[in-house]
Amino acid sequence: MSDYFEITHAQYLKGYEIKLTFNDGFEVVVDFEQFLANSQHPEIRKYLDLEEFKKFKVRDGDLDWNDFDLCFPISDLREGKVA
Repeated sequence: MSDYFEITHAQYLKGYEIKLTFNDGFEVVVDFEQFLANSQHPEIRKYLDLEEFKKFKVRDGDLDWNDFDLCFPISDLREGKVA
């Protein structure tokens, strides 16, 4: 089994939750609310606007907002945690 993981699909669920599917079929739901709410940086806090938050895409195996304006390490996403 390869240790190389990438996201193949991302589905918005509700609030700040996104269901991620990885190239090995593993699925996890990640809740980004605490991360966004705890940030003091305006470029991150702008994603508390749900309309902005929902504009994510899967790009080159990563979860991406606005050309990597906001992104997270694959290993953290796979564990279902963002910090």
